[in-house]
Amino acid sequence: MKYRFRLTTSFLLLAFLFACKPNTNDLIKVHEVAPWCIIDFDSLDRTPQQRIAMLKQMGFTKYGYNKGKGDLSKMKAEFNLAKENNIEIISVFLWLNAERDSIDQLSPMNQEILNNLAELDSKPTIWLSFSDNFFKELNQKQSIALSVEMIKYIKIKADEVGCRLALYNHHGWFGNPYNQVEILKKLNQDSITMVYNFHHAHEYVDEFPEIAKMIKPYLSHVNLNGVNKDGPQILAIGQGNHEFEMIRQLLDEGYHGPWGVLGHIKTEDVQKVLQRNIEGLNLFNSRYNLDARN
Repeated sequence: MKYRFRLTTSFLLLAFLFACKPNTNDLIKVHEVAPWCIIDFDSLDRTPQQRIAMLKQMGFTKYGYNKGKGDLSKMKAEFNLAKENNIEIISVFLWLNAERDSIDQLSPMNQEILNNLAELDSKPTIWLSFSDNFFKELNQKQSIALSVEMIKYIKIKADEVGCRLALYNHHGWFGNPYNQVEILKKLNQDSITMVYNFHHAHEYVDEFPEIAKMIKPYLSHVNLNGVNKDGPQILAIGQGNHEFEMIRQLLDEGYHGPWGVLGHIKTEDVQKVLQRNIEGLNLFNSRYNLDARN
């Protein structure tokens, strides 16, 4: 009897592992997703060389660049190294703070990012977000107007360096997807898109079917994360209660990628964090494929 139990358990484990293996029918192919928030979110503090070697080992072909620690001295070298290794850096994060950034005057750090992009052959999309201090004393109409004018200014800068522009939902007023869609409608520029982040979506879970329909025409990228209404903010895919249904809702609206996965934990080896997310994606794929067969 004990032997039979061990055999059955082993069989179930093998069946689960087989089901989680990626295949050509997977809707979200692991090698096509882009790791995000992996610089300065890594207990091993990898160098650019070590980071790119890790990504290649894991089968990734692209990732997003967040400046981390404010040190941009290695930015151009990292882009060139990634290109030499056939890895695409798809994005650069640009964070605007009202204490340092205004129309016609960007912070030295943000200006350095743009200067570097002007000198690089690779042209990632600039993922743009605002600190909430821009909107503290403003009503809705004023907040929309300020956002539109500031984004127009950044769009000129992005055009000058040859990069596309996408709005990024962080926390606060600018992170509200309803506000971002209103801004995009006011801008009325098809070349400006939206990046939607599940790790900033907790307060919108109940409204997500409506949000998915609303944001689909503007989406250029979705960063996935485990989602529970009450947090934690960063959770591996498959460990939350809502992310699988949220992915399905996006698929139902006709969004099929590109997708990203998160590092975003300073106290862990980012490779282990990414591996947990890969396992979550494989679990989603296996469940989706099983549902499709049934």
